[in-house]
Amino acid sequence: MKKQVDKKHYNFWKYCDLNRWSSYWYQIKEIISLDPKNVLEIGVGEKVLFSYLTNNTEIDYKSVDIAEDLKPDIVAGLETLPLEDNSFDVVCAFEVLEHLPFEKFVSSLNELKRVSRSYVVLSLPHWGRHFSVSFRLPFFKKIKFQFKFSIQKPKHLFDGQHYWEIGKRGYGLSKVKNEIKKTDMKIVKDYVCFESPYHHFFVLKKL
Repeated sequence: MKKQVDKKHYNFWKYCDLNRWSSYWYQIKEIISLDPKNVLEIGVGEKVLFSYLTNNTEIDYKSVDIAEDLKPDIVAGLETLPLEDNSFDVVCAFEVLEHLPFEKFVSSLNELKRVSRSYVVLSLPHWGRHFSVSFRLPFFKKIKFQFKFSIQKPKHLFDGQHYWEIGKRGYGLSKVKNEIKKTDMKIVKDYVCFESPYHHFFVLKKL
């Protein structure tokens, strides 16, 4: 696995829009809801998860990234993590696995599973049109409804970063779920973020 971008890629004005920040909220929510003692993050990005967990929780956070200039705790690729089995309660990889060819999806998931004691949490890019409605009536909770659709699925072209995306031709959601099942992990939940419909979250549990 080779480094694809340098640190400048994460410039606030170019990289951080409101949708991406809402995705960080879901990352933090899913991690905290599992009540882990320690967490390993693959791919540090802007270190938003690191910042929140280390400053606002008692969760022991460690990170792995192939990009040395991002200063992760461990410099390594996710295909061969230099860690022992069952090292962390939760291992997470947000918008990472699409940076490897799809043929390596299952083996990469198995490596995340190997170093996880209980859970693996992912988010993956999900291409497609979406329809969403949100409304709130007095004295009632907000109601949100959303679904994704695609009339014609385009072929994915490697853009220097993403080798594949859910929803593109040959990478349907059902196919991705079937690949996950090959790892013998249970899909506890999966959903598309309402505020950031390009990001599809998966919470996986070791059996």
